[in-house]
Amino acid sequence: MKTISFKTLGCRLNLYETDALASKFREKGFVTDGDFENSNAEIFVINTCTITNQSDKKSREYINRAIRKGSLVVVTGCMAEQYAKKYFSNNTNVIVVDNKHKNRIFDIVEAHLGGEFSAVENFDGDVFGFEAAKETFHTRSIVKIQDGCNNFCSYCIVPYVRGRAVSRPSEDILKNIKTELEYGFKEIVLTGVNISKYNYEGISFEDLIKKILEIDSDFRLRIASIEPDDFSDSFVELFKNPKLAPHIHLCLQSGSNSVLKRMHRHYTSEDFLEIVEKFRKIIPDFNFTTDIIVGLPGETDEDFADTLKIAKKICFGHIHAFKYSRRSGTLADKMDNQTDEKIKNQRSKILRDLSEKLSAEYLQSFIGKRQTLLTETIENDGFIYGYGENYVRIKMKTFDGVKANEFYSVKILKVENDVLIGQMI
Repeated sequence: MKTISFKTLGCRLNLYETDALASKFREKGFVTDGDFENSNAEIFVINTCTITNQSDKKSREYINRAIRKGSLVVVTGCMAEQYAKKYFSNNTNVIVVDNKHKNRIFDIVEAHLGGEFSAVENFDGDVFGFEAAKETFHTRSIVKIQDGCNNFCSYCIVPYVRGRAVSRPSEDILKNIKTELEYGFKEIVLTGVNISKYNYEGISFEDLIKKILEIDSDFRLRIASIEPDDFSDSFVELFKNPKLAPHIHLCLQSGSNSVLKRMHRHYTSEDFLEIVEKFRKIIPDFNFTTDIIVGLPGETDEDFADTLKIAKKICFGHIHAFKYSRRSGTLADKMDNQTDEKIKNQRSKILRDLSEKLSAEYLQSFIGKRQTLLTETIENDGFIYGYGENYVRIKMKTFDGVKANEFYSVKILKVENDVLIGQMI
């Protein structure tokens, strides 16, 4: 049996695709080695990201590390679309697979090992052509419902490497989820590039959520990263269903309307606040996490102050702070008044510090409340760890009969090192 090791960088969409690929290789008799750093696997698959310069750098580092081991290296993901062919096309031990053909990586590797390798383009690709993963690297099961994006935000390279928006057939999604639930998964995470724009033959994102919630099984549904669209009141009402987790990663990007306009974002800070208020009117402790970019060309101190102001007002559970990274081919790359790197570093630190403060305040608000803990790992410290429905990390003492991948109702007693300490009710 051959050994294969995977490294995934970037978004949940990549995680979903890696899980599906790894499950396929296991099914066909391969052994998966989860310790990428120390692995001596015959095959390495690096699922790359190109959202920032730092992402490119990390991707190249992992690729070069695998190449030095002398193994067969498969490079896929968004960095493969942009740069990998240029960097690695002359290396006979490297196969570069674009996103469209990612689902065929097993067949491509099998052909290569059998001496029958032909061009990647000779295989039929399908961005939704992944089978349900029986085993994953996580307790939660990630399910892809959509790919691509039509927004073309001024700073973003994703539409160029993932292509235009396309939605997966709803019947395939429901079948995928039912299969994952049969495999024993208890939390389903929906992912895609721009999932709020899901629409397949008249079935909207809201319609899809309703269909998933109707599945007769004990599970939790979580929505991953989503754009701040004009959510209907009926969509917000869906979150009264206990199956639908009260947490959304809602992408703010900036609290300044002038910056949002230059970003080509189709909302204002006031629109964003209105969305948050809609949800928290129904569920006061609804958890909003977010992405914020600092240092877009022309961002002033006043613009950055507006971002800090809205972040404090919303009290995000967590903020992913990104320094603006120039991406060749995007509109922002051609803008005047590129922000000095020193200023970007300063603003990024201020935002990260604020995120830690807001996160601590949010966690404190759960003391005395109940959460439904989905257990993940039992550690040697005598505690079992997992997440509550609000996507807050919780631990409780283990006891006879406690198991991973089970729901337990817990009362939150205190906060310790950014983790909620719970006691089973």
